[in-house]
Amino acid sequence: MSKKQNKALLPAGLRDILPPEAEREAKIREALADTFSTHGYERVKPPLIEFEEGLISGAGAAMSGDTFRLMDPISQHMMGIRADMTTQVARIAMTRLQGTPRPLRLSYTGEVLRVRGTQLRPERQFAQVGAELIGSDSAAADVEIIGIAIESLRDIGVPKLSVDLTIPSLIPALLGETDSFGDDQSPLRDALDRKDASSVKLLGKEYGDVLCHLINSTGLAKDALNKLCELTLPPNAASELDRLKAVVQGITDHVPQLKVTIDPVENRGFEYHTGVGYTLFSLGERGEIGSGGRYLAKVEETNAEKYDTEPATGFTLYVDTILRVLPDLTRARRIFIPSGTEIDELRDLRWDGWITVGELDPTNDKEAEAQRLNCTHIFKDGKPVPVVKGLSS
Repeated sequence: MSKKQNKALLPAGLRDILPPEAEREAKIREALADTFSTHGYERVKPPLIEFEEGLISGAGAAMSGDTFRLMDPISQHMMGIRADMTTQVARIAMTRLQGTPRPLRLSYTGEVLRVRGTQLRPERQFAQVGAELIGSDSAAADVEIIGIAIESLRDIGVPKLSVDLTIPSLIPALLGETDSFGDDQSPLRDALDRKDASSVKLLGKEYGDVLCHLINSTGLAKDALNKLCELTLPPNAASELDRLKAVVQGITDHVPQLKVTIDPVENRGFEYHTGVGYTLFSLGERGEIGSGGRYLAKVEETNAEKYDTEPATGFTLYVDTILRVLPDLTRARRIFIPSGTEIDELRDLRWDGWITVGELDPTNDKEAEAQRLNCTHIFKDGKPVPVVKGLSS
């Protein structure tokens, strides 16, 4: 391997993003954030690195294993590089914006870094764009945030969207009605995640039949809800199911053509969620293009073992996956500008969407130079003239 090749080598899961993909990604991020803004979601920009204790406290504990850590040479305290931006936004809401009227609508865009990738997303560094609604516990807040996620993705052309809903708080509410399971429910949770009905029936004890019914209720929202309505649940679990029904009704009213599915027992990826969670998909792409749900925005009081909390719901969109499902980028209109052209003549071109590429060193063969610089047109006699491949001026 040459020295030049060695310098270009990057760690696994990290890569350079080159033209035109880098520009495309930037435009997608801003287009998504612009849609959030039209709904009243104001942008915040948290730091890339924070003190470890703040970054992985509360809901951030779910990302502890994915967080890079390093020692701050100034404070001598451990710091973490963010693996997710949701908990950072929650921290800002609970501290810097504590006195701002609720509900608080915030949005963000930025890079995250994780210790390891996954089979579906091998990248360890990637861009997130998202929004959080903090201070409302209503089903209407869940519906609003899901609706905005769908609208923003449709606006940029993501095809054939669907949303899969889950209610990770349902099983804990159900199992909390009995002392039969003790403190360790992980074998049962694992069996539920695998949809292993025989193991669930055995491990679920007196709730085995109910849990198997929940597994069999997975599917399209209308069919799933019909099956779920057959169940008679204890009050706390019934309340969680009522929330799911209200959210489904709100989504179908708000976005009637959207494909909505339900998996009432899914918990993987929703460990810190306290209500309805969801995953966004585009047909033909295995990985999710976004996910979110309800959680508690939480901040620990100084020198006290107590927390201030607020109900919150939000979503994160994954730009790398979104780029894979979007149609191929239309080639930008690039126009070659001969040296000596007055700047005022080019303003209208740029307003009309042209990318102007100026001639630095005068050349006699304008056509050849335009082609070399990937320009489709040349500015001649005050107007764009198409470049004819194979000919020279």
